[in-house]
Amino acid sequence: MQDQPKITQAMIDAYDEYTHLTLDRRAFMSRLTKLAGSGAAAAAIVPMLAANSARAAMVAEDDERVTAEDIAYAGDGGEMMGYLVRPAGVEGKLPAVIVIHENRGLNPHIRDVARRMALEGFVALAPDFLSPSGGTPEDEDMAREMIGQLDGGQTVRNAVATQAFLAGHDATNGNVGAIGFCWGGGLVNELAVNDPELDAGVAYYGRQADAGEVSKIEAPLLLHYAGLDERINAGIDAYRTALEGAGKTFSIHVYEGVNHAFNNDTSEARYDKEAADLAWQRTVTFLQENLS
Repeated sequence: MQDQPKITQAMIDAYDEYTHLTLDRRAFMSRLTKLAGSGAAAAAIVPMLAANSARAAMVAEDDERVTAEDIAYAGDGGEMMGYLVRPAGVEGKLPAVIVIHENRGLNPHIRDVARRMALEGFVALAPDFLSPSGGTPEDEDMAREMIGQLDGGQTVRNAVATQAFLAGHDATNGNVGAIGFCWGGGLVNELAVNDPELDAGVAYYGRQADAGEVSKIEAPLLLHYAGLDERINAGIDAYRTALEGAGKTFSIHVYEGVNHAFNNDTSEARYDKEAADLAWQRTVTFLQENLS
């Protein structure tokens, strides 16, 4: 049996640059080939770096413990699509959580995260922020391109509309938090700035809000960062200083030795179970304390 290719930090960094910055696929594959030593090795490594939607979900789509449905609701000037999940057979109103996807759109992994959140006792809604563009495509490269073309202001307004929809939903107690990953983590920070009605925000390795806007934040924040994520972590100190200066309620956790997207269990090379489990435990406790 052939040995599994070795994934180096340089390879992970190159993939991060490809998926988040300016490196195009041809340049990425050229760099990866040099790092791997051959085109064949590079081809074997790519699936390990990328997220693989075929990997088994932690909570199956047909899990009888949850009730899930695809819905549509009013957004900013148009219809938003989303995936709404709640615990099955639970009477009474529950706190609500918006689950905001990465720059790949509303994919099977984020739907899985929404089901996990429902099992923790929340009404979870995972919006498709590519709804204004027709919805998330199956091709992840296309989804990333479409995310980059979204109108930023409209995206934030759609997030605010999602909060309002959940706050008024018959199944919720009116308290709404948000959790987001990567691109979605950045949107959580922007939502906190732009929506004083948000009751709690959790950002996983997300771009920080502008320091000049921090005074507008009302929601307590829980901010998770990956120790090896130099690109995002460059903004931590300024964000911390601004939050402290404005007297905001927040906590920052940096998980040493792990990569951006450490929570995404469909990404074999970057997922870190220990960090993901600890961050999830902290997240659920934080949301329970602020939304119940």
